[in-house]
Amino acid sequence: MIEVLLNKPEFEYDIHSLIKAFFPEQYVGVSAEKKEYDEKIDIRMQVNYGEDTIQITWQEIVHANEKPGQEEVKEIPGETIQVDFSDRVRTKNQLKQMLYRMLCDYTKRTLPWGNLTGIRPTKIPMKLLEEGKSREEIYRYMKDTYFASDEKIELATDIAERENAILKKIDYDNGYSLYIGIPFCPTTCLYCSFTSYPLVSWKNRVDAYLDALEKEIDYTAAKFYHKHLNSIYIGGGTPTTLEPYQLDRLIRKIKCSFDLSDCLEFTVEAGRPDSITREKLEVLRKWGITRISINPQTMQQRTLDLIGRRHSVEQTVESFKIARELGFDDINMDLIMGLPEESLEDVRDTLEQIMQLKPDNLTVHSLALKRAARLNMFKEDYKDYKMVNTQEHMDLTASYAKKMDLFPYYLYRQKGMAGNLENVGYAKEGKAGVYNILIMEEKQTIVACGAGASTKRVWTEPNPDGTHRIERCENVKDVAQYIARIDEMIQRKQQLFSEE
Repeated sequence: MIEVLLNKPEFEYDIHSLIKAFFPEQYVGVSAEKKEYDEKIDIRMQVNYGEDTIQITWQEIVHANEKPGQEEVKEIPGETIQVDFSDRVRTKNQLKQMLYRMLCDYTKRTLPWGNLTGIRPTKIPMKLLEEGKSREEIYRYMKDTYFASDEKIELATDIAERENAILKKIDYDNGYSLYIGIPFCPTTCLYCSFTSYPLVSWKNRVDAYLDALEKEIDYTAAKFYHKHLNSIYIGGGTPTTLEPYQLDRLIRKIKCSFDLSDCLEFTVEAGRPDSITREKLEVLRKWGITRISINPQTMQQRTLDLIGRRHSVEQTVESFKIARELGFDDINMDLIMGLPEESLEDVRDTLEQIMQLKPDNLTVHSLALKRAARLNMFKEDYKDYKMVNTQEHMDLTASYAKKMDLFPYYLYRQKGMAGNLENVGYAKEGKAGVYNILIMEEKQTIVACGAGASTKRVWTEPNPDGTHRIERCENVKDVAQYIARIDEMIQRKQQLFSEE
């Protein structure tokens, strides 16, 4: 493990995130208090904050045998910088720059995104574009501040320019978006940490869940009747685990409750091919929905079996063809890079198969193992599986996206992401997902209904630093608790939106 001891609690999260990016397999403990750890300490780092300086010193500890006290301690060259603590943002950047240089020297490698550890890299060029900065000025800032690679700077800036053009249609002052969560899936995938429950355990309570959900929808419709609804996203879980009559009931409720005259996009995440039937797709088309997701994650059958996706490659192809036959003209497909035992050639074969289907959107995820994922919770069971994601994988997906006339339009990162890389959404011209951009850029309020859903209120009046005040309220994740406490979930929203 790596131990980082601070002389006072400052910038712990930033230090932890950057070290973890270089050492993803290591446990990293960052604290202003001396702690006892069960793991052997391989690197010990000390961060001292002075009146106007930050000093980092560190040691490498070589464990020659099992006897404590007989380790070999190697001093690693440290560094000290002058800072002005009154400028917190600049101080944080200086600290991360120093730490990044030291980690690069020690590991003899760099990171694609440099010392940038936030999950929304496009926010930086987006803000600079809004300030009227040129591409050259954006490049210089991201290179000097974050040491990002040329490729990542170009990608982030390209996406920011596309997002800027799309978001001009959005009403920030009087608009909002709506998320509806369906927390059921056919099975739980190894890598998944979303709020989802195997349908077999809840089949008899889905209608009771919809009863509670409709109550929350009624509150939302009444509260926001005077606002413009710009986008709707039904996600999960897997919304198409609902029976056709339940899907019909839900969409009928939404259509009857809200004024959709300002709605630019209505998406239903069909997701798992083993949940999709012709009858369910016909329900969606009946209500005029054309934007859906059919998400294979991979087109390698052995991988699907390994990760708990109880569907076949053939089901993915069949579901896609039925959707096209019924008139769906905006279909997204999700892929994950870094799945267990997949080689670069496996990824190439998957992309070849996807290219034959000609989707309108392609979302490429770098595998991120969160604490709630079974693959992370039961590491010992899966420790022999090789999981690799590299820049070569991302370059390959980008090249295939280009062949399919798909252009990058949104990007985000997650903690624990394989290869310190990113998730990228590609789309044909005119098919970019408005909701996907809004959820990333945090420029518009998103009201979320359902178990585990998180509502995000965005104040349109900017702060002095150009950011926006954002507050959240979350619904309980447990379905039974959501049903029993639906009035409390509504009260949480009432409280969040009580202040004008």
